[in-house]
Formats: sequence, structure tokens, C-alpha cells
Amino acid sequence: MNQRARMVLAVGMTVLLFLTVQFGALALVEPFYDADRQAVDDPTDPTNSAIYFAVILVATGIMLAAFKYDAERLIRGLIIAVSGMLAYYVFTEVIPPAVSVGSVNALALTAAAGVAGALLVYPEWYVIDIAGVVMAAGAGGLFGISFGLLPAILFLAVLAIYDAISVYKTEHMLDLADGVMELNIPVIFIIPTSLPYSYLAEGSTDGVLEDDSSTTDGSGHGSSAADSQTGADTSSDAASSDDGQESGRDALFIGLGDAVIPTILVASAAFFLEGGAIDVPGIALNVPALGAILGTTAGLLVLMYMVTKGRAHAGLPLLNGGAIGGYLVGALVSGIPILTALGL
Repeated sequence: MNQRARMVLAVGMTVLLFLTVQFGALALVEPFYDADRQAVDDPTDPTNSAIYFAVILVATGIMLAAFKYDAERLIRGLIIAVSGMLAYYVFTEVIPPAVSVGSVNALALTAAAGVAGALLVYPEWYVIDIAGVVMAAGAGGLFGISFGLLPAILFLAVLAIYDAISVYKTEHMLDLADGVMELNIPVIFIIPTSLPYSYLAEGSTDGVLEDDSSTTDGSGHGSSAADSQTGADTSSDAASSDDGQESGRDALFIGLGDAVIPTILVASAAFFLEGGAIDVPGIALNVPALGAILGTTAGLLVLMYMVTKGRAHAGLPLLNGGAIGGYLVGALVSGIPILTALGL
């Protein structure tokens, strides 16, 4: 298989990962609500967007400081612990409580501990990707039922602007992406372009692209890779780059936040918006949510195309813009007034 065919396959796998996250979040919407997992008292309050954006800014600052003062192990431990927690939330809803200790689903707890343990002792690319799908679907579902329509749209819009500024102007997200690549934690999806690829064997530290100042947002294993990276935390923003070489790419990298953030609107639309319902067993879905999924996918394809052209790019302007645009089109197709769709 030639390099172009491998890249097309890798992009297809990236799209599949995003769809798995989004439909996974939709499957968790109702179970999370029934389990009283809403993170805020009033999901319709637009100030929720400002609060969580402030949390992201603080988390970004903490992580940058940790990298500066050699506290990477602390960050790695924290992210792995969060991975286990989100995995437990997800597994509690999908694994029947056949064995319980008090109110704790022992099987779900064991599975979540297995995810965290695998990340700790053997963070190969497929371990990171599996954990990332579980985390992203869980985070998307949790934030989706906690952000009403207006807060979700505002959150996506603000993060898209912040992503563009942090990548194209201040470039601090590029520095953050460099740092997280060395931690072997599920803040990125890793999509190999060849079957023999091993993330552990290549070594994330050795792969940093130090010779290209315009694309220092990520790392490519060997001497070339297409990178789309996320910093901050599991709900942060992303930058994408490629070293411009057309051969020898070992893997594509795309930030977990690129999947989580637009999924918030997908889940919010399915949960809060009445009208345009689509009957799919086990999944909360309506036409506006489907429109957000299609819009995200369109933005992702454009982003991947731009990545292969060899320049660094912010991911969320395209992904969030696609999600919001697709959502609004879906709402209009369903006959929902635009003000209602905007949560006003």
C-alpha cells in the first residue's frame, strides 16, 4: 500500500474514532441524566460557559508550569486518575451490576482500574486510543447534559476563538502539545499509517520536530508525521501540523479535545432540544444532533486535508464551526425556530 493510500486510511480511521465518541456520548446521555451526573444546578445558565472556560485557562497554566518545573509525573498521574474516573462513570452505565460492594459496581470499578493500569504500565497507541474513546464519550455526555443549548454554543464559539489565538498568535498551545506528547497519556488519538508502528518503540521524546519552528505544536515519530494536538486537559483545544514530507509518516495525531468539544453540542442538542427525533435504539438522537455530527465530520475532513499540506492549524475553529453550522441547519430542517435552537 502506497503512502497516499495509507494516509487516506488513517484519515478514515480518525473519522471513525470521532463518530464512535459522538455516538457513544449519545448513548450515555440518558443513563448519565438518570444517574444524576449533571455537573451544574442550572444547565441553561450561560455563565457556566465562562466558568468552564476559566477552568481550562487555569488547567493550561498549571500544565505549562508543570512542564517548566519538571513536574510531568504529577500531570501524568492526574490525567491517568481522571481517565479511571471517567471510565468508571461510563462502565457503570454499560456493565450490569452483577457484583456490587455496597453501592459500587465492582465489575465497572475493575474495568476502570484496568484502563488506568494499562495506561500506567503499557501506554501503547491502541491502549491510549481505547482509553481516549472511553474518556471522550464520557466527557462529551457529561458536559452535554450539563450545558444547555446557549451555554454549549457559547462554549464552542469561545474555545474556537481561543484555540486560534493560542495557536496562531501566542503559540502557547504549541508548547503545551510538545509537552503532553512525552507523557504517554490519553490526551491525543494516535492513528498509525502502517501496521508495524509502535508508539512505545518510537519514543515520543525522540520524535519532537525540533527543526521546524513553524510546526512545533507536536511531534512526529521518526522524521515525519501529521500532527493534530491538544493541550490543557480532556476538554481543551487543538493544533494540527505536518512536517511537509510526503513519505515516511508513521502516524497521525489529533487531540482528544478536538473530539470532546464539538461532541458537547451533539449531546446537548439531543438532550435539550425537542423536535426532529430519530428513533435509534439505545441512542438519544434527533436531526439537529445528527446535523452537528455531520458538520463536525465535514470540519474534520477539511482539517485533515489542511494538515497534509504542511502547516500548523488550530483544530477547533473548523470542528466547532462545523458542529454549530450543522446543528443550526438540522434545527431549521426540523422546523425549529432559530431562537429556540440558540436557546434564547
